[in-house]
Amino acid sequence: MITSEKTAELVQKFGGSEKNTGSTEVQIAILTERIKNLSAHLSDNKKDHSSMRGLMKLIGQRRSLLKYLTKKDAARYTKLIAELGLRK
Repeated sequence: MITSEKTAELVQKFGGSEKNTGSTEVQIAILTERIKNLSAHLSDNKKDHSSMRGLMKLIGQRRSLLKYLTKKDAARYTKLIAELGLRK
């Protein structure tokens, strides 16, 4: 589970201020953190199919936000994936 302190830290880092919670970069960063936590849970609990479905939904949501950011501003997209370490 992602804590409110971790969320506030991600908002500050990727949003610029604590009020900018809706920016695309912040949403992608929070989704990435949730995906990492859920992946760790699923490595221990391999038969938890409902959590696997939730993970797939989060990945799809992040993918659509990344696609939007690519169309909107490619420079911000490349900077974000470099900071989050999503692509090699």
